[in-house]
Amino acid sequence: MAPLTLDKIQTSTTFDIPGCAVVRSMGVVRGLIVRSPTISQGFLGGLKTIIGGNIEAYREVCEQARSDAFSAMLLHASQLGANAVIGVHYDTSEIGAQSRATEVLCYGTAVLVQVER
Repeated sequence: MAPLTLDKIQTSTTFDIPGCAVVRSMGVVRGLIVRSPTISQGFLGGLKTIIGGNIEAYREVCEQARSDAFSAMLLHASQLGANAVIGVHYDTSEIGAQSRATEVLCYGTAVLVQVER
């Protein structure tokens, strides 16, 4: 059976999907991304920390990292033959003392679900 396209895999932060029954659990799946701001994002973000306010340059880096980690998790689930991922969560941490790199981990439980009748 061919893997589902990533946009066809259902996700939930809870441990069920309303209207569906979990038929089989395939284990933990994860997507891991390590990102740092570009030179211009770092420069603009550094200036913004001095004057205060929302740091849009850093927000963009974080949002892209979350999106990429989520996609990597879905790819992992697809490779296992899952059609859903339940219990989806994110964790983040900084890598290195001065590197400004951030690790974003997206993880959940890959499952096979079917619509309840």
